[in-house]
Amino acid sequence: MLGSTAIVAGTAIGAGMLALPLATAALGVVPALILLVLVWSISAYTSLLMLEINLRSGVGDNVHVITGKTLGKKGQFIQGASFLSLLFALTAAYLTGGSSLLALRAKTMFDISLDHQSAVLIFTFGLGAIAALGVAWVDKLSRLLFSLMVLLLVLVVVFLLPEVDMGTIAADAVQKASASAWMAAIPVVFTSFGFHVCIATLVRYLEGDVTKLRKVLLTGSSIPLVCYVLWLLVTLGTVGGSAIEGFGGSLPNLISALQEIAAQPMVSKCISLFADLALITSFLGVTMSLFDFLAELTRARGGLVGRLQTWLVTFVPPLLCALYVPEGFVAVLGFAAIPLVVMIIFLPIAMALGQRKANMGGYQVSGGQGALYAIGLAGVAIIAAQLWVAL
Repeated sequence: MLGSTAIVAGTAIGAGMLALPLATAALGVVPALILLVLVWSISAYTSLLMLEINLRSGVGDNVHVITGKTLGKKGQFIQGASFLSLLFALTAAYLTGGSSLLALRAKTMFDISLDHQSAVLIFTFGLGAIAALGVAWVDKLSRLLFSLMVLLLVLVVVFLLPEVDMGTIAADAVQKASASAWMAAIPVVFTSFGFHVCIATLVRYLEGDVTKLRKVLLTGSSIPLVCYVLWLLVTLGTVGGSAIEGFGGSLPNLISALQEIAAQPMVSKCISLFADLALITSFLGVTMSLFDFLAELTRARGGLVGRLQTWLVTFVPPLLCALYVPEGFVAVLGFAAIPLVVMIIFLPIAMALGQRKANMGGYQVSGGQGALYAIGLAGVAIIAAQLWVAL
């Protein structure tokens, strides 16, 4: 159970955390924290809904099989297209964010000025090559880097919490956030709680034990909530929402501002390394999943030529996005909310309604059809928020 809980928390926590202060700065601390709790409740409920679907379909079935059983080929196509769109969007966002951090490191450590295009290409060909090495290599490297990232997060929060200015929090709490500020924040916060892809694996791992699985999902999803609350307190509560809003979505500006507040060289290095690892661990996990999915989808041949072809299909589309949308880290993470809503809200609701109509019995999340409709409306609201920002 402990390992399963860590998987849930680890799947959610990543580069999305870096975007949270940038996306919620215009809201202020208190509204941002309220939004976090609301989105967490939606995420927790949909995880239990997916647990219900998995258990009724059969322990050991993956998402693709479950969708096919309940919604047929059309459902599988929608699920596959949503999954592909989500991974492409996340990869593009991480390429953009990673290249901006790379340019910052090159300047501060070696006094080398990298333009945006050069930084994107170096980051893509440098770290992107790891995705082609296979799951075993990525798994070992990710476990090491994620453990170090969590340790650094604890250190950063411990050192910066004393620097939180209650006057800054109070000032942010009374400011009137516009509708646009809420619309911009909602999709990014929602994307930051996306851990649902691991549920089918955990159902098989814990052999369908409902009691254990409910505890794992609720506890595992609560850990990111606590981490995000502390992270927003030490960012918005030190730098200030107004100042971060003025960064225009620039991740390097946020990291530099936190380093200035920390003052101590060791803490400054911890902040810098934490940001790097948060982005790298997410990048490795997403690109590995995308590479394997495309290899299976295209039935790519083995060997060097086959892996090279899959690598090009994996990285060329998000690379083009990263090259020509230089400040797209927060924006593209927001776009990722649309396929994520389809995957973890709309499709699960449709599957649950079909299974319940068939009176299959077994575990059922509380709330009845009223809760399903409420969650469906929440999904519509999240997509509407992203479209509002895009248009």
